[in-house]
Amino acid sequence: MLETYKNLSDIGYIWGGHTIEEHCAGSKRPERHERSKTREKPSIYIQCGKAIFQHTFAQHSNLQVHKRSHTGEKPYECNQCGKAFTDHSDLQRHKRTHTGEKPYECNQCGKAFARNSNLQRHKRTHTGEKPYECNQCGKAFTDHSVLHVHKRKHTGEKPYECNQCGKAFTNHSTLHVHKRSHTGEKPYECNQCGKAFAQHSYMKIHKRTHTGEKPYECNHCGKGFADPSALGVHKRTHTGEKPYECNQCGKAFARKSHLQRHKRTHT
Repeated sequence: MLETYKNLSDIGYIWGGHTIEEHCAGSKRPERHERSKTREKPSIYIQCGKAIFQHTFAQHSNLQVHKRSHTGEKPYECNQCGKAFTDHSDLQRHKRTHTGEKPYECNQCGKAFARNSNLQRHKRTHTGEKPYECNQCGKAFTDHSVLHVHKRKHTGEKPYECNQCGKAFTNHSTLHVHKRSHTGEKPYECNQCGKAFAQHSYMKIHKRTHTGEKPYECNHCGKGFADPSALGVHKRTHTGEKPYECNQCGKAFARKSHLQRHKRTHT
């Protein structure tokens, strides 16, 4: 009960001039509580103590949707692919993946999105705003979910495990891409030469071999690269950094491929 009252306090309830603990201790039946500036009455889902206001029909619907997170019920099914959802609005958003509809357009560059949340995140690429900061290293992000994944680098948590080889990952999308190394799936095809890739980013880099575009420039010598990782390797020719070390003889290399080739001299 105390935890439930604390949940209510977090969303703006006042407790008649005494503490939550005093209120819990002083009465078996809670007195009428008021929310500052409103008279809304909450529905409290006893299973988890989450308070959801049902002043309107829409808010009552929120409680029903929340309950499904406990029951696993997904009554809204896509008639094109069969994927099911707990909430009708989630189904409507999903359907846009089939129709290609993107109703949310950026007023600065015209890029369009299927979800409003994706548009809001995109807008930060124009403003440079990064409101989500890691409390361990200070690195900031445009999106809370990216921060959440980043934090696993500090904790070492890798909750997404491949059911074929056991390799684990910090986020689901990386696992999804990894699984293609087992299936051989390459869903991203170059529309100029037909070469296919497991990742969209690889196809994007490949396309620059056709256009000649080299957007990544070395700030030491001005040399340009199509791939940011190639720029990173190149910079080591200036810094002398050799991060790949042989665990048998200690010899170090600037490139991982050079280390792999060197290791064969030991076998």
